[in-house]
Amino acid sequence: MSDAAAPSQTSARPARRGFGRRPGADEGPRASFRQLLPYLTEHKRVLAWVIALSVLGAAASLAQPLLVNQVITRVQHATPLGWLVWVLVALVVLAGIISGYQHYLLQRTGEGVVLSSRRRLVARMLNLPIAEFDRRRTGDLVSRVGADSTALRAVLTQGLIDAIGGALTFIGALVGMAIVDPVLLGLTVLVIGLSVVVVVLLSGRIRTASGKAQKKVGDLTAAVERAISSVRTIRAAGATQREIAAVDEDARGAWRMGIQVARISALVVPVAGIALQVSFLVVLGIGGYRVASGAISVASLVTFIIFLFMLVMPLGNAFGAITSVNSALGALGRIEEIIGLPGEDAHDARSASVADSRADAPAIAFESVTFAYPVDPEVSSRAARESTDDAGALVDSAEPNGDPRPVLRDVSFEVPRGKRTALVGPSGAGKSTTLALIERFYDPSSGTIRLGGVDIAALPRDELRAQLGYVEQDAPALAGSLRDNLTLGAPDATDDECRRVLEAVNLGEVLARSPLGLDAPVGEEGVMLSGGERQRLAIARALLAAPPILLLDESTSSLDGRNEQLMREAIDAVAEHRTMIVIAHRLSTVVDSDQIVVLDHGEVVGVGTHSELVASVPLYRELAKHQLLV
Repeated sequence: MSDAAAPSQTSARPARRGFGRRPGADEGPRASFRQLLPYLTEHKRVLAWVIALSVLGAAASLAQPLLVNQVITRVQHATPLGWLVWVLVALVVLAGIISGYQHYLLQRTGEGVVLSSRRRLVARMLNLPIAEFDRRRTGDLVSRVGADSTALRAVLTQGLIDAIGGALTFIGALVGMAIVDPVLLGLTVLVIGLSVVVVVLLSGRIRTASGKAQKKVGDLTAAVERAISSVRTIRAAGATQREIAAVDEDARGAWRMGIQVARISALVVPVAGIALQVSFLVVLGIGGYRVASGAISVASLVTFIIFLFMLVMPLGNAFGAITSVNSALGALGRIEEIIGLPGEDAHDARSASVADSRADAPAIAFESVTFAYPVDPEVSSRAARESTDDAGALVDSAEPNGDPRPVLRDVSFEVPRGKRTALVGPSGAGKSTTLALIERFYDPSSGTIRLGGVDIAALPRDELRAQLGYVEQDAPALAGSLRDNLTLGAPDATDDECRRVLEAVNLGEVLARSPLGLDAPVGEEGVMLSGGERQRLAIARALLAAPPILLLDESTSSLDGRNEQLMREAIDAVAEHRTMIVIAHRLSTVVDSDQIVVLDHGEVVGVGTHSELVASVPLYRELAKHQLLV
């Protein structure tokens, strides 16, 4: 009885399987430097202090060649050195202390930038519409939070601010060299200018390659996450080696893009070294000739060479900063792509409140509701274009003209307050989609859904969902403890209340299984529980929250007869004076319902009690004949 229409993330596969890769899909989005600035300005006070330290450090460094000039001159003239040596030592020590403290501040600020980006990204990600999760792979989203956000640290720790301080040293060195010998300066600038041109030409290629590399890392993370989360299914199907090969292909793709980045960076890194060596040889050769001719003194040549080192070293930092910033901008583009997406409630009207509902109105009412899952031709996987039926076969959900095929067509029915309504029908009829629309995981393509007479599109989603208790079809359990799972919707519940609801759904033995009690872990995705126990835990979670409306999507499908009976008794006890909408696959769960809605191919084909429908609706009569086991 699972709903075939809902897109399945588990069926999504990378575009390498031939599912329609679009041009440029591997490049990924690229951010501009302007988009990086907000992350930096959040720490503007610390960065201002770092820049001030850079100025002080540059001044301490630039003063050293001048003092060396004086030391050499005094030695040549046999003049006592006096305080010069001590000042020179003090400047060296001061420059070292400033550099160390500056490094600490940059590392700390870099971590702050990473934290800020992750907080913004996670906050946006967890507020995205459900449709975004249908069309994106979980591993790729996780990669953006982990690897991509980490890349932003390099902006501060590997170049940008260092380059600002280096720029001051660079300019100071240029001025000092111009004072010492303009001729040697002109030759040096010629050599360095050529190296700068090379770096500028390569910087664009670095940014593009870095963006592609981050995209490949995201693909790899998605492949690993898929394989690990489905490891039991993969082992049982004998597909381990095929999955290893598939993940290996993604790993090789990430490796190839990393090599491409390394190859381009390898052209940039030596430029500073070559510039230094060529400049040094030119200065040494021409400078030695000018010393011999008397144009400059030995002290001036030594001073000039020291300034030369101070000129080229910041230049190397600048080249490194270009590489780091371009890499970070590639990662930032992937972060900003998610942050730039509209949140689930971006276009909500929020013009009404649950308090506006009327006591004489039905709890839930569907009025000519039509809905189709969106088709996104640019997604390089089948998740947004196809879905799985109960047998796992792929079902095309698009019309021949490319428009999305409606899952629900002009659906209308009412759910009375305080009554139990069952949704029945064959696989793919639209039952689970109906509950998803009530929860506003999606909005109807047309028509209206009302809660107590109020259009749910006008209600804040959090206020709407506070009225609903939803038990999903696959009954997921969150990694954590029993208490973590139970109190997800009722954070203020006491331990006694948690134990009581566990006993009500016949999970007392699970509670006694571990001396940790409510703190006993359930494992990743509830792997330490059986399928039936996970289902009962999900129901217990909904019962503990005790909302006025319960939505149960095949909530007893994994239970044996005894546990199903206990579960029905627990639900009956808590459902008194509550509205329930139940999707069921067993006749025993349906016959006691106050109302049964029969769906077929997204249309309502009958509404009534069990006896009425058996007499009037052939499809229901057929389902009842087979105990609704379809």
